[in-house]
Order: sequence, then structure tokens, then C-alpha cells
Amino acid sequence: MIFEPFAPYRASEFQVKFATSSWERQEAHALRRAVFCQEQQIFKDDDRDPIDDYATPIVALSMLGVAADRLVGTVRIHEAEPGVWWGSRLAVHEDFRKIGALGATLIRLAVSSAHARGCHTFMANVQVQNGLLFRRLHWDLLDEIEIHGKPHLSMKADLDFYPPCITPEAGFVALPKKAA
Repeated sequence: MIFEPFAPYRASEFQVKFATSSWERQEAHALRRAVFCQEQQIFKDDDRDPIDDYATPIVALSMLGVAADRLVGTVRIHEAEPGVWWGSRLAVHEDFRKIGALGATLIRLAVSSAHARGCHTFMANVQVQNGLLFRRLHWDLLDEIEIHGKPHLSMKADLDFYPPCITPEAGFVALPKKAA
């Protein structure tokens, strides 16, 4: 008998939503540590800062049917002053970075949910390698800056392309492109 090797399981959809449970928040922080501390070595031991005390975490979950299989992406948002919101700490697990819909959908929910909460300006400091993604998603480049010794782009979202999302706890579904 000849057995063909099985292809590894690949999720057919991802739910991008506000983190609503403690495990989602814990896994979001674990992913951030893996990306920003271990992989990119931007921070030594932990990337948490005072913004985490009031920021809203957003997560991307790999779905197995109707149940979440694992957390594969995250970003956080916060209102810095009335109407001015910031997104930060965008991270996607390295095994899922080729699924472009994940980063884009995390960004879309970040801006759209802030827009529903009275945002008139949405900003982010974006690592240079992610600049093209943000420009494709209708963000404007304001300045080139350095943060934690790394080049970043100060960018602003064009809110006309982000209709308000009033159900961020349910969020959006991100679908990977089908293989050709």
C-alpha cells in the first residue's frame, strides 16, 4: 500500500475581532513578544508599555469550523486624544504572513472600529517593510522617522476608505486567496 503524505491543515477562514476573552489577550501578548522581542529584537524581554493599560487589542483567529483553532495575528488601538486614534504593535505569526488578508483585515478593523467610535484621525508608525501594504490600504505617508533604532513611516489612514464598524466584537472574516 502506498500512502501519500498529507498536506498540513490550512485554515480556510480567519476571524478578525476585538479580543473578548482572557486567552485571546494572553495569546496576543505572547505573539507580540515572539515577533518584537525574539524575532525582531526591538525590545529585550517584553514589548508591553503603559498604552496596554487602556488599548483595545484586536486579534486574528484561525478557525476550525466554528471554533477558534489558534491566534495568528494581533494589533492594538487606542484613543490618544478626542477623535485621534492610533494603531500599534501589528503582528502576524510567521507561519501566516503569506496570507495577505490577515494584516489587511487587522488594519481594516482597527480603523473601522475607531471610526465608529468618533475617530476623525487614525495614525500609525509603520515599519518600513510594511509601508507598501499600508499605502495599498489608503494610508498617506507623513514622515520618515526612527523608533527604537529602526526606520519607521509615520502614516495616516484615509477614513473615506474605512466605513464605521459597529460590531467589532464579531469583526470581519478574512479569507486566504485560493492556490492556483
